[in-house]
Amino acid sequence: MAAARMGYRTHVFTDHPHTPAGEVAVEVTVASFSDRVALERFADAVQVITYEFENVPLAAARVVAERVAVRPDPNVLAIAQDRLAEKDFLSRAALAVAPYQGIETPEELSRAVEVGFPAVLKTRREGYDGKGQVRVETERDLPNAWQRLGTVPSVLERWIDFEREISVIIARSEDGEEAAYEPTENQHADGILRASIVPALISPATADAAVSAARKVVRELQCAGVLAVEMFVLADGSVVVNEIAPRPHNSGHWTIDAAETSQFEQQVRVCCGLPLGSVNRLHDAVMRNLIGADVDTWNRYLGDGRDRLHLYGKKVSRPGRKMGHVTRLFPFGSNPRAFGGDAGA
Repeated sequence: MAAARMGYRTHVFTDHPHTPAGEVAVEVTVASFSDRVALERFADAVQVITYEFENVPLAAARVVAERVAVRPDPNVLAIAQDRLAEKDFLSRAALAVAPYQGIETPEELSRAVEVGFPAVLKTRREGYDGKGQVRVETERDLPNAWQRLGTVPSVLERWIDFEREISVIIARSEDGEEAAYEPTENQHADGILRASIVPALISPATADAAVSAARKVVRELQCAGVLAVEMFVLADGSVVVNEIAPRPHNSGHWTIDAAETSQFEQQVRVCCGLPLGSVNRLHDAVMRNLIGADVDTWNRYLGDGRDRLHLYGKKVSRPGRKMGHVTRLFPFGSNPRAFGGDAGA
């Protein structure tokens, strides 16, 4: 939709017969990500390619990158979709991360106890929205937790005692221009993002540290595109980087209605070689996800002029599935936190 507003035509490649993006795109290709002929035909039909989530098969991204520009580069995708590669990258970049250990064998399982407990065991691949991870309270619980995940390659991370979770959405162009939105405070339940709040309840020093960490990530990656960096804020105000996502991110959806340039328009600007837009915030805001049956309450947001409703056009509602979101706008300096569900904050 951001591309269409700017006069661009979009073509979606998907392996699902129904995709919400297909309802607004000019063309849609439905084929397997392993169908090289379909991928090459798709690449030859467009001028630049991006992706909407980091679990697009790496082999498919590399096939199309042989024929047309892909932003961010598939090498960025390779790091972001493997939790061990991601942690190793962040460590090499001298960014603070939780103690961790990769696990592929029973021997590595035994050595991983050095990480300490409590901890979280996560699959290396295809985990999101709380999927593919198990909290581990003691060393004795670790073998059973690995069995629950299917004994697949995993990462054990020490549990971090944090005050709050934040993220920074940052855009970087091919020529190195950068634009970072201010940190967003995020509230999760059952591993799923429930609400994002701006401004975040953090000190200016913490905000600066978070933005600096995000800038270091995109520079080290040489990432051309929009990227989200998720972090924990500790009691002393320092930040620990948790994950990166090389795409517009759920926690940045507030930018559609409350910033001068949305994160989606920034992605279009990067893809099309345009200057980046202003990241100035126009309102205080809370973005709430409509998850599963929450979508049935959509009409309650039509009577309040502060609310901006976005429904995604997904045909089937099920528990844990993000069906849409609503962003409530507030004047600067107000306290929007209760709308996010954290009335005590």
